Amino acid sequence: MPLYEHVMIARQDLSNTQAEALIEHFGAALADNGGKLVDHEYWGVKTMAYKINKNRKGHYAFLRTDAPAPAVQEMERLMRLHDDVMRVLTVKVDAHAEGPSVQMQKRDERDRGDRRRAS
Repeated sequence: MPLYEHVMIARQDLSNTQAEALIEHFGAALADNGGKLVDHEYWGVKTMAYKINKNRKGHYAFLRTDAPAPAVQEMERLMRLHDDVMRVLTVKVDAHAEGPSVQMQKRDERDRGDRRRAS
């Protein structure tokens, strides 16, 4: 089955448990249609670059899925209809990366190259 990665932004006035419950809800909807939620990460509340629906911040979540296209389309449809979800980005990938995403890695573990401040 094709592999997908999704980033979802939920409203800022939700609690952390409600935001994580959204991840489980959409994972269950995906499973009902023949797909599976391989991995998910809750990134927390982050400030957005611009306002969306008068919100400056949002709960970010990252999902890795293994599902047929109709299951992904149904999950996206449910996300668009849900009042708490502001934005969703879905990308088809060839393979899922091992380990945590870049957002979840510690700052000193990231490969920053030679971009150091000159004293």
